[in-house]
Amino acid sequence: MQHTFYKYQGTGNDFIMVDNRTDTFSKNNTKLIEKLCDRKFGIGADGLILLENDSDTDFRMVYFNADGNESSMCGNGGRCIVAFAKKLDIIDDDATFKAIDGRHYATIDENDIVSLQMKDVNAVAVYENYVFLDTGSPHHVELVDELETFDVKTIGAGIRYSGLYGDKGSNVNFVKQGETDKFSVRTYERGVEDETLSCGTGVTAVAIAMKVLNKTENNTVLLNTEGGELEVSFKQNNKQFTEIYLTGPATFVFKGEMKW
Repeated sequence: MQHTFYKYQGTGNDFIMVDNRTDTFSKNNTKLIEKLCDRKFGIGADGLILLENDSDTDFRMVYFNADGNESSMCGNGGRCIVAFAKKLDIIDDDATFKAIDGRHYATIDENDIVSLQMKDVNAVAVYENYVFLDTGSPHHVELVDELETFDVKTIGAGIRYSGLYGDKGSNVNFVKQGETDKFSVRTYERGVEDETLSCGTGVTAVAIAMKVLNKTENNTVLLNTEGGELEVSFKQNNKQFTEIYLTGPATFVFKGEMKW
């Protein structure tokens, strides 16, 4: 049977989008999702996202990593599903939706710039060489030199699979400071098991970590990823962060059909 899908990307973090309001997609078919995300034998993506009905909000977001497993929150995916919902005429210029980490609010402008409210962060663990926090997904944040030539995949995998984070592992972000409110970020994503061009929950974690480490005095931080620039803003009360917004482009790439 032929199925319609859509492809979106947010600063190079790309996703297969499926309108699953009729509840026809097999969410337990891990091998199918993995195949669809495969860049040589499928459509190719960092993840697959289902848009579903929700009784309390505009829609529900169900996110799967490229390995086929349902995962924790995806910030760039959250921004992209808002653009997808607008394309489907489900929303106009703002939305509330449910994700695995709870309710989110977002706005979208005429240029498909999406500002997504992320979950509050109530705990930030600071260690000698890194910071750990959960922004909807777990994130290890580490400052490094020579970010441009850094072996993100090898070193990131070593941290992800280390004893620090147990069986579930963690995403790993490597950071270099530019100006006081600008940082460059490269991220190793669990589930993709590779570096991605951008990670929304990752840059959110980096912005908050840099604030906690006193690397910036600002409550609005610009993050340069391999796929483009994102902005994170927040309010802070000691190590508690609220009204966290992740802002950047969410771009429609193409629409297609595939048999599965």
